[in-house]
This record gives sequence, structure tokens and C-alpha cells, in this order.
Amino acid sequence: MIWRAQNLPLFLQLAGIAGLVMLIPWGFALAQEDYHTARSFLYSAFLLLLLVLLVAIATSRGHVRSKERLQDYLLSLLAAYLLLPAALALPFYEALRTTSFINAYLEMVSCLTTTGLILFENPERLPDALHLWRALVGWLGGLMMWIAAVAVFSPLNLGGFEVSARSDFGEFTDTGRRAGLVDPARRWRRTMSHLAPIYLSLTAVLWLLLLILGETPLAGLSHAMSVLATSGISAVGGMQNAGAGFGGEILIFLFMFFALSRETYATDLGATRREGLLDDPEFRFGVLILLSVPTLLFARHWIGAIDVNEQENLSAAVRAAWGALFTVLSFLSTTGFESASWEAAQDWSGLGTPGLILLGLAMIGGGVATTAGGVKLLRVYALYLQGLREMERLVHPSSVSGSGQRVRRIRRKGALIAWVFFMLFALSLAAITLALTAGGTGLEDALVLSIAALSTTGPLVQVATDTPIDLLGAGEWVKSVLCLAMVLGRLETLAIIALLSPNLWRN
Repeated sequence: MIWRAQNLPLFLQLAGIAGLVMLIPWGFALAQEDYHTARSFLYSAFLLLLLVLLVAIATSRGHVRSKERLQDYLLSLLAAYLLLPAALALPFYEALRTTSFINAYLEMVSCLTTTGLILFENPERLPDALHLWRALVGWLGGLMMWIAAVAVFSPLNLGGFEVSARSDFGEFTDTGRRAGLVDPARRWRRTMSHLAPIYLSLTAVLWLLLLILGETPLAGLSHAMSVLATSGISAVGGMQNAGAGFGGEILIFLFMFFALSRETYATDLGATRREGLLDDPEFRFGVLILLSVPTLLFARHWIGAIDVNEQENLSAAVRAAWGALFTVLSFLSTTGFESASWEAAQDWSGLGTPGLILLGLAMIGGGVATTAGGVKLLRVYALYLQGLREMERLVHPSSVSGSGQRVRRIRRKGALIAWVFFMLFALSLAAITLALTAGGTGLEDALVLSIAALSTTGPLVQVATDTPIDLLGAGEWVKSVLCLAMVLGRLETLAIIALLSPNLWRN
């Protein structure tokens, strides 16, 4: 019996892609004459591809596979986030040689979930091939979520689609039922063929523009991949060490808008109606936050500058305004890049910026069906609409809303589901914080780590506290809890609950 790669289970396909992608840093290390790193990637790729081949042959002979369902793909995604990082960590562990395997596994879970935890504060500790590998894994993790959002989460009413859908989360919409009649593998391939070229093209365009502005090839590529995947991974330690300067930050700022709305690229989202970008409530709500929060931050620093007689320093004021604007969008999109002018705002006024603001922005997160994490803008918008309506009823108890059928559905049923998700998020945050404190982490650090993991915004561990959190020095219990928290934050609590729901498997 002759089998084809496209007929393999999703988990095996992802493992095979991971093995093939390992050949990219192998060739890069070989070109740099870093033979030990090159051997680590080559041997790991050969071992992983051989294992995938053997499992594929074993499962294809003498066995007729039952027809896969979308629910099976959701389970495969969970398995990929838990098991695949072990294979991805093998070349990282073998090439570095100065860290434990649990650290390498934590690094790969962080990259695959697009969290971007900063484990190695000194970028020079890692060879260039490992920086490339981290960026590649994060970039592929973002692409996987883009595809999964449309191919799996949308018809199952998960991942934020439940807010505007006509049925409950974990249940099929009419689109989902029609999708169930189609081979899920075909649906996955069709979605990938549509989104992958867009994702690749946007990354290539941003990389080329950064190169033109003077960025080094490796740093430019890692930043371009990180922006599209919202992973916040950098080969040079952040934007403050980038060679593209202010122009590079402007380019990255513009490309981060893709994380605020699914309407910027997607055309087949099943449970939602295609509309203009300016009519999308997520995009408008995100822009409102982007305009209001930096304004408040700038006003605070300007008042502080009056006390030190620096209010007339125009150049410092402009840098402070830009630093606030860039950093707010970066953490709202859960990318986590810090502007090189972010410190200028504090130097201008002498006031520090409360890390609580960045924690709140990361918790809100970006748009539905994007690579951003967090609670998502659509859920927060639904709660805002419901709160606004309740205040109107306090003044006019008998009033009838005339805002349209779609908005009424979001405000009523969508707000209820959004509130349920927010409570589940809060319970998850409390449970993870408690688990981290049980491992010896301080309460403040545990809270920051929990929010960073659940919102997939790893750079929070460096900027949200006065002293950066040393993750390498943490115990194995803390690292294990963080791995589970990042997977939970990436797939979201509702998806995990849906997997345990009998109603989902009866459809």
C-alpha cells in the first residue's frame, strides 16, 4: 500500500515538517563552519524523519484508518504543543552543551507557542544557528495557529469565534456542519494554501525592508519572523540593539497591526462575516487602546518632566511619545518588543513606567484568528458593549437597543461566553500563580510569569518587574508549570474544556 504524506495524521505531518526545517539551520551552521552545531541539526533531522517514516509505514500497513474529524485535529494540536518541543529541543540541547534538556524543552515550548520567554539574557551565549532555530520555530508556531484558527477553531466555535457565533462553544455552526462533511485534511490543506503564501510574503517583505535600513541579515530575519508570529524573539537582545534604528521600528510598528484584526488577511472564517477593516470592532477597539494608553503615559511623563524643568526638551518629548506608542502596540499584540525610546521617556521625566500597564495590555491581547495571545479584543469588546447597555438601562429601564442584530448577539450571548472565558482565565491565572509559588517563586514574580505564559508574552519577565526574573535558575517544578501554562494560553481554556466535552465528540 502506497501512502502519501498528506494522508498522514496531522501530528506526523507536523513532526515531518519539523525534521525538514532542521536542515535550514544545518546549512546555515555549515556555511559558518560551525561543524558541531551543523552535526547536531543534521543528526536530529535524520533521527526525527526516520522515526516519522517508520511510524507512517507501521500505521499504513494492514490498517484502514477511520475518517478523521475536526475534533481529532484539535487533539493533534494539543499533542503537538506538548510532545513536538521534545524533538525540537534535541538539536538545541546538543548544540549548546551548557544547559539542561529541561531548559531546552522550555525554550522550544516558548518558541512554538510564540511566547518568547527570555531564558538566555546574553544573546552571545547562543550560536547564530540557534538564534535562527528559535526564530524559525516561533515563526512556524505562528503559522500553525493561523491555519488552525480558520481550519479548526472557527467551525468548532473556539478561539474567540464563539463570541459572534450563533451556537455555543464546542458546537458546530452551520458552517461547521458543512465543514464536517468535508475531509478535515482537505480543509486544513486548503486553508494552508491560502494563508501560508500571505504569511511568507509578509515576512519576506519586512525582512527586505529591514535589510535596506541597515539591519544585519540574521537579526532582520529574526525580527521579521517574530513580528508576524508575535513571538518577540530577537537574535540581538531586542530593538534597542537593532541596526535598523528608528526606521526599523516604524516598519515593525506598521506590521504589528496584523495582530489586531483577522480582517487584515483572512477571507474564509466560517463563523464570522467578512467586512471592511474600519468596520471591524476588534480593529477599532485596538486603535482606541493604542491612542488612549500612550496619551495617558505621555501626559504622566510630561507632568514628571515639569518637576525637573525638562518639559521644553522637544526631542526628548518626541522620543518619549514614540516609545510609549510602539511599546503599547507591541505588548497589546503580545509581541513584547520594547522600543529603543522606551527608556528615553523615563529618562526625560525621571519616572518609571508601571509594569502593571504592560501586564494589562498583554492580558487583553490581539485579535481573534491572529497569532496574538491574551483574552482577545473581541471578548473585551463584547464585555464593553454589555456594560454600556447595562448603564443605559439604569437611566432608561424600558429602553430598546437599536444597534443591529449582530451587535445585539455579541452583547447578549457573546458577552456571556466572554465573561465565562474571562472567569476561566482568572481561575487559570490563580491556579498557575499558586503552583509557581509552591515551587518557591515569589508572589510578584509568580504573577508576572503566569500572565506572561497565559498571554504568550514572554518579554514581560524582563520589563514588568524591577529586577528581571532568572528562569534558568528556577527549579524543574516551576519550568514544568510554565510549559503547561504556555500550552494552555496558546490553545485557550475553552478548547481544553471542549476536548473533555462529550457533546463535541458526538457531533
